Amino acid sequence: DRTRAQKHPLSKCCALLERRFYGKESDLMMFWFIVSAILLLFALRLRFPYFIAEAKYMCRIARSIYRTTKYLKSKPFYSLVDRFLDSVQKNPHRAFIRFQDETYSYAQSDKQSNKIARSLLKHADLHEGDTVALLLGNEPMFLWIWLALAKIGCSAALLNHNIRSKSLVHCFTCCGATVLIAGAGNDSVEEVLPALREQGISVYILTDHVTAEGMESLTDKIAQASDEPIPADLRANITFSSPAVYIYTSGTTGLPKAAVIAQRRLWAMSFFPSVCGLKSDDVVYICLPLYHSAGFTLGFGGAIERGATVVVKSKFSSSQFWDDCRKYNVTVIQYIGETMRYLCNTPKRVSDQVHNVRMAIGNGIRPEVWRTFISRFGNVDIKEFYGSTEGTLGFLNYAGKIGAVGRVNYFHKKTYPYALVKFDQEQEEPVRNAEGFCIEVVKGETGLLVAKITQKAQFGGYARDPKQTEKKKLYNVFEKGDVYFNSGDLFRTDHENFIYFQDRVGDTFRWKGENVSTNEVSDILTMPTSIEEANVYGVTVQGYEGRTGMATITLKKDHQFEPDAIFSHVTTYLPSYARPRFIRIQDCLAVTCTFKQLKGKLVEEGFNPAVITDPLFVLHETVKSYRPLTRDTYQSILDGHFRL
Repeated sequence: DRTRAQKHPLSKCCALLERRFYGKESDLMMFWFIVSAILLLFALRLRFPYFIAEAKYMCRIARSIYRTTKYLKSKPFYSLVDRFLDSVQKNPHRAFIRFQDETYSYAQSDKQSNKIARSLLKHADLHEGDTVALLLGNEPMFLWIWLALAKIGCSAALLNHNIRSKSLVHCFTCCGATVLIAGAGNDSVEEVLPALREQGISVYILTDHVTAEGMESLTDKIAQASDEPIPADLRANITFSSPAVYIYTSGTTGLPKAAVIAQRRLWAMSFFPSVCGLKSDDVVYICLPLYHSAGFTLGFGGAIERGATVVVKSKFSSSQFWDDCRKYNVTVIQYIGETMRYLCNTPKRVSDQVHNVRMAIGNGIRPEVWRTFISRFGNVDIKEFYGSTEGTLGFLNYAGKIGAVGRVNYFHKKTYPYALVKFDQEQEEPVRNAEGFCIEVVKGETGLLVAKITQKAQFGGYARDPKQTEKKKLYNVFEKGDVYFNSGDLFRTDHENFIYFQDRVGDTFRWKGENVSTNEVSDILTMPTSIEEANVYGVTVQGYEGRTGMATITLKKDHQFEPDAIFSHVTTYLPSYARPRFIRIQDCLAVTCTFKQLKGKLVEEGFNPAVITDPLFVLHETVKSYRPLTRDTYQSILDGHFRL
């Protein structure tokens, strides 16, 4: 036992310290102080296994709150673009953006954004406070244009470049944009050009020459502009409450909603990667869409806040992912649950662990995928988190507990009050007691996450949509007069206070990393003359993250289901992730007494032809049609041979 004790790390440490201070009586107290501190830390680690991780997390939170407060109180207001300009002065030649085989430094990006700003001031007649909509894919120009707009005090509306038709026009209306900048070759702009011209929207295309009437070229104008610095006076009236960016999120209204991201909120989101551990010498790989809050605010914004480098990928590719990480010496990656699963499903290679990626920031990774990823690709620090674009609260799994999205922390909860409350799934509303207040769930029970709206945790709402903004608020939750944000998400906590995401409520499901509005899809499905009604919902599929779209429809009298025509319709009007993979045909749809469509039983029955006697169809990409869903096809889907 004595020999074993002598080999213990604490014994070795004490012996080392004893030799260090031997014979120095004046340092005896220091010696025992250090030993006591080591013993205390060891005891704390045994009693509180997550003490060190929690302490580090709280220090980073405190630092971000201090710096945010400092920036918000500064005169004039210190914005994210000012942070970028400081990096230009401090490290002008440091790589800022790497795209394909090109590298652009902070100084080069600064000059390019100056040219864009000057061309827009001259030709688009922009002024401080105006909004410009961007319909672009992942490319450096996306980032330079946002910097240019920020320099002249304008906000940007980030449009999903997959949306078309009615949804695209709606996005302009709700954000109040006066100018659209689109990439070359995006035919969706020409489809809605008449409607845009009716609204007086100026349309610019990133090309040298445009022949279509109603659109102007922009690339040639940028090339002719000066790269002289933009005077700060042009954004002198911007404050922490000014809109910085509009990011679209799909909810229960049927059409995308523009979440207002104010300057304060943008700072908070940009600080998050720093809380995760992002450093200035990191290289961040952005393969998620820049029109999403994850790619734009966490990836791009987080890199600016730290003065780091970003690698921009036009779109995610599982086959090129690790080759890119090695090529660009990537140290930090972003993910959603689907991307991690895709990576784990690629053929194994001897070079799987040959990379410098040290950290992955994202959400939605399943426990089994988490374990597989670590086992196969090495000890990458997974920073799983929970948050929403418009939400007032976020969680971070700083302790690395597989499956969790965060941990209940006293100081975090005190600063940003929240609770998990009982929720009635049938009524789709919180359960209230006899006094009319919500009821907190006990540990281990699933509850609806609600977060208190305070001065520190403000809810920006949705642009030009007060009705939907109000629907996200809950009043008199625990006392008269309080107001909470309704996340629409269900969670539970375990005995160690770890927080686990359970499910979403309402009329939205998540597929391929995107939120899909069932009402929007229903509206699109009922446009053809043959379909009378459509009830859209998400169903789980073995081997896939989230839920894939399924629609139960009724046909108009004397009409037949037209598989080729319906396929053509949904591919024309819906992005890939929103297209119903399965269609079920019934004589009539079940509704409640208030005429709300019932989804619960349909979701439970799923798409199994052995259980369902109604006609079933599956979207078949190869033959460009919907085909009958047979038992063989069903089994092929479960086996992973038929890809959705």
